[in-house]
Amino acid sequence: MKTASIFTKITLGLLIAGSMAACNKNKPADSAATATTPPSSDKEAIVYVNSDTLLSKYDYAKDMGKRLEAKGKSAQGDLASRGQAFQREVAEYQKNQATLSADQRQTTEGRLQREQQELQTYQQRATADFQNEQGTENGKLYDRIADFAKTYAKDKGYKLVLTYSKANPTVLYGDPTLDVTADVVQKLNDAYAKEKK
Repeated sequence: MKTASIFTKITLGLLIAGSMAACNKNKPADSAATATTPPSSDKEAIVYVNSDTLLSKYDYAKDMGKRLEAKGKSAQGDLASRGQAFQREVAEYQKNQATLSADQRQTTEGRLQREQQELQTYQQRATADFQNEQGTENGKLYDRIADFAKTYAKDKGYKLVLTYSKANPTVLYGDPTLDVTADVVQKLNDAYAKEKK
């Protein structure tokens, strides 16, 4: 399930990064203090949020990732169980094949072939269902963050909120003083904590 978890993180990163304009920055190691300081209250201010950091620290995103990972593991377990049951049937047939009449072999082989097709169809449907649910959850996450960003920008007087992501570096540099990630993560987590109660 590690691949699904990594896929989820990459999908989330690309979804957020691709949906909002991206901003890449080169942050020196000693600028950590300035990076968390919100910019001045200039009404023309453009700020950015590091979407990689946001996704790794936003509790809602972490909880969503855990839920999807648990569902993915459950689906994998179910598929593995069904696959093992089918393999046992095939092994049993192969063991008894020599003692069966030609009609019995033909009937059993036809049934096993149908079961194999049903198993493949079930696997495809389970994969599609998981991907649809993952897309729905990613959409909810994006909507939450975008709605928050709109309110946040209005409250702070910002004209534009960009995202920075290594996965989609559209802008090559952003001044670290324009990074409002820490403030956004804190406020999002505060709102989510209240919502969970």
